[in-house]
Amino acid sequence: MCCLFTTLLLLGPRFVNVIWWIAQPARWDAAFSSVLWPILGIVFAPWTTMMWVLVSPGGVQGIDWLWIGLAVVVDVAFWSGGAWKNRDRMPGSSASTA
Repeated sequence: MCCLFTTLLLLGPRFVNVIWWIAQPARWDAAFSSVLWPILGIVFAPWTTMMWVLVSPGGVQGIDWLWIGLAVVVDVAFWSGGAWKNRDRMPGSSASTA
C-alpha cells in the first residue's frame, strides 16, 4: 500500500489505477462485472474508481458510501476546477465581458 501511495503522489490517480489493476486483477474483477466500467472510470472518474475498488469487494455499506461520496466530490472538483480556471478563454462568458 505504501508503494501505491507514493505512486499516487508522484504520478496521479490514473496511473495508480492502471498499476493496481495489473497487480491485483482479482480485486478489480470482484469490484466490476465488465471491463468497460473500470476503463471509463479510470478515464473520467479516477478517484471514484479507486475508492470503489477499495471498498466494494467486501460490500458497500455504511461509512463506505461516505468515502465514495468524497471521491465523487474530488472528481467533480477536478473537472469543474479546469472549467473555472479557463472561463476567461470562452467567448461570451460573463467573465470576459466584464
